[in-house]
Amino acid sequence: MTAIITAARLASESAGAQPPTLLDVRWQLGGPPGRPEYEAGHIPGAVYVDLDTELAGAAGAAGRHPLPDLPVFTAAMRRAGVTAGRDVVVYDGGQGWAAARAWWLLSWAGHPRVRVLDGGLAAWTAGGGPLTTGQPAVAEGDFTPVPGALPLLTADDAAALARRGVLLDARAAERYRGEVEPIDRVGGHIPGARSAPTTENVAPDGRLLPAAELADRFAAVGAKPGEEVGVYCGSGVSGAHQVLALAVAGIPAALYVGSWSEWSADPSRPVATGPQPG
Repeated sequence: MTAIITAARLASESAGAQPPTLLDVRWQLGGPPGRPEYEAGHIPGAVYVDLDTELAGAAGAAGRHPLPDLPVFTAAMRRAGVTAGRDVVVYDGGQGWAAARAWWLLSWAGHPRVRVLDGGLAAWTAGGGPLTTGQPAVAEGDFTPVPGALPLLTADDAAALARRGVLLDARAAERYRGEVEPIDRVGGHIPGARSAPTTENVAPDGRLLPAAELADRFAAVGAKPGEEVGVYCGSGVSGAHQVLALAVAGIPAALYVGSWSEWSADPSRPVATGPQPG
C-alpha cells in the first residue's frame, strides 16, 4: 500500500461505502495550537489529534517529542475512531511533518493501512474539497497497538548506524553544520550523519516530489535500496516526514525518535560540525 494519497483519491474514497478514518494533525513548532484552526474549518469527518499531547510524551531527557505513553496514544486513536480493519488518512496544514508523525506512529504501532494526504489541507482546498466546522460523530475505535512494525533507533543505535550504514539528518543544513541552533543546547550533528534536509523532498506546492526524483535525491547521499538507512531530525517530527519520503522512494528507514533534542542534551555525546559527516 502506498504511503500517500492524493486529494482527488481521498474525495473519491470518502464518498464510498467504507470511507477512511480521517485525522487532522495540524501543528507547528512553537505554535499556534492546531485545534482552533481545526475548529475554523476541516475536512468533513476528520477528528483532531494533538501532536504534543497524544502523539508524543512529555519533553525531557528522551527529547522534545519522545514516544507517547502507549495508553495515551491508544485512547487518542480509539477516540478518533481508528480500527485495524479500516483505512486511516492523516493530514495537516500542508507542511506534512505532523501528518507524517501520525503516519509513522500508527504504522510503527501495527496499523496496516495508513496514508498521508499529499500536500495536506492546502491540496484538498485547491482541488475544490469542502470544509466544515461541524464536529463529527464517530464510533469509538478498537485499535490495539502492537509496537515494532517499523524500525526504531536509540541514541546508541543511531551512532552505530552512522558508522556502518547511512544516517540522514533531516534538519536544515545550517543546523547540521552547527552555524545556528535556535532550539537545542548545541548545534552540529551526530558524527558520521549525512545532511539531507526534509524540506528538499517537497515541491513548492507542498506535495512530495515524484518517487523517481526522491530516489535520485537519496541516492546522492548514499541512501539506496539494500542499504541500512536511519533518520533523525530535531525531535522526531520532520524526521518522520523523511522516513515517509524514503518509503515513497522504495527505501525502508529507521527513525531515531529522540533525535538531536535527546542527543545534544547529553554533553558526553560527541558533536560534529561543518559540512562533512565528520
